[in-house]
Amino acid sequence: MNSLQSFLAVAPVKPAAAAARLPSSRRARVSACLATPAPAPTAPAAARRELSAASRAVMADEAKYIVGTYKRAQVVFVAGRGCKLYDIDGREYLDMAAGIAVNALGHGDPDVDAAAADQRGRLVHASNVGYTVPQVELAKRLVEASFADRAFFANSGTEANEAAIKFARKYQRVAHPNGDAPTEFMSFTNCFHGRTIGSLALTSKVQYREPFEPVMPGSTFVEYGNLEEAKKVIQSGKIAAVFVEPVQGEGGIHSATNEFLQGLRDACDEAGALLVFDEVQCGLGRTGYLWAHEVYGVLPDIMTLAKPLANGLPIGVALVTEKVAAAIHYGDHGTTFGGGPFVCHAALATLDKIQKPGFLAEVTKKGEYFKQLLKTKLGGNPHVKEIRGAGLIVGIELDVPAGPLVDACLDAGVFLLTAGKGNVVRLVPALIVSEKELEQAAEVIRECLPALEASTS
Repeated sequence: MNSLQSFLAVAPVKPAAAAARLPSSRRARVSACLATPAPAPTAPAAARRELSAASRAVMADEAKYIVGTYKRAQVVFVAGRGCKLYDIDGREYLDMAAGIAVNALGHGDPDVDAAAADQRGRLVHASNVGYTVPQVELAKRLVEASFADRAFFANSGTEANEAAIKFARKYQRVAHPNGDAPTEFMSFTNCFHGRTIGSLALTSKVQYREPFEPVMPGSTFVEYGNLEEAKKVIQSGKIAAVFVEPVQGEGGIHSATNEFLQGLRDACDEAGALLVFDEVQCGLGRTGYLWAHEVYGVLPDIMTLAKPLANGLPIGVALVTEKVAAAIHYGDHGTTFGGGPFVCHAALATLDKIQKPGFLAEVTKKGEYFKQLLKTKLGGNPHVKEIRGAGLIVGIELDVPAGPLVDACLDAGVFLLTAGKGNVVRLVPALIVSEKELEQAAEVIRECLPALEASTS
C-alpha cells in the first residue's frame, strides 16, 4: 500500500512517506519545507516538479472533456486533511487557499463530516415545497447572530447576490407604488460580486463583463473608498441598492474604513436606497469577527454569504431586514436546491465551531502574527509593496505579476492564490491553521521570492 493509499484508508500522508516517492533532490526539498524552515536558496527559484504520467493523463482528459474556463495550477489534488492537500502522486502541500476561502475548518473536519453523514442517512433533498428542520434551524441561528430578521437560501455567492438584486428592486417597487421606483445599482472598483448576468453587471473587472455584454443595465462603479463620489451617485435618486464588500478579496485584499461605510449608510438612508454588504469571502470569521462589518459598527439592509458557511458544501444565503422581507411574496423568487437539509445540517456544524468561545480571538491573533511575520521576512524585498489584510485574509501586493512566485511556492509545497490585477498573493488559509503552518508558509514564500527576479530578467 503506497503513501496515498494509506492516507485514504486511515490517515493523512506523512511527510516522509510523501517525499519517499520523489527523486532524491526533490525529497530533500520537500522534507525541508514540511519539517523546519529551509535554508536560503542558492538557485533563483525552486526546482520544477516533474508531473507524473498519472497527472498528465488527468490534465489531458480535462482539456478534452471540460469547457476551458479555468487556468488551473499544474497539480491534481485527490485528498486533504486539515490544512494539507495531497496530489495524485502522494506529495503533500500546505493549503493557503482553502478552496478560495471556503474550507474554514480545513479539509475533513470530523464534526462537519459526521453531521453530513448523519443527515445523508436520513434526508438529503426534499425541495422547498415542504419544510425541513435543518433549514429552519440554520435560518434561526444566522438571524440570531446577525442584524437580520430573515434568510433566503441559495447555492452560491453569485446566487445570493442575484437574490439581493431582485429583493432590492422589489423593495423599491413596493416603496414607490406610483411607478417611479429606482432600479439602478452602485458598486465599486476592484469589486467582485459573481458571474451570473445580474451579479456580473455589478462586478468591476472589465475582462469578466465585456465578453457577455450587454449585461444587466443600470450599474455605476465608483472608486472604492471615495465617499464623496459615492454620495453624488446615491443622491441622484436612481439607485435601488449599493453593493459593497467590507473587505475585498478578489479585488486585492482592500479594507473599507469606518468613515466610508458609515457615509454609505447615511447616504442610503437619506436617499431611500438599500445598503448591501457582500461578505461572501470576508464573512463568517475570516477577519476575526463573525461578520466583517462588525468592526465598523455599521449595519446593512441585506448581507450575502456563501463560501465558508458549510465548509466546502455549496450554499449561499441572503440575510435581510424585515422591511426588505415584507416586500417579498410567494413566487417572487425561489430555488430547487437552495437550503437543502443535507447542506444546512453541515452548515450548523460549521457554525458551532466558528462560534465556539475563543475561536474568533484565535483567528485575530494568528492573523496579526502572520502579517508581522510576512513583514519581517519579506519587507526588504524591492518587489513587495505592501502586506495588508484583516484576520486570515491577507494580501501581499507586488510591483510585478505574482504568478511566478505562486508557481515556485507550489513546487516547494505551498499552494497559493493570486488576486487584484494578478499582482497580489492572496492568503486565505483555513481558520484552524496553526502558527507553525503560518511560519512554514512565510518561509517558503521568502525562499521563492527569487522567482520574481527570474521572471523579469
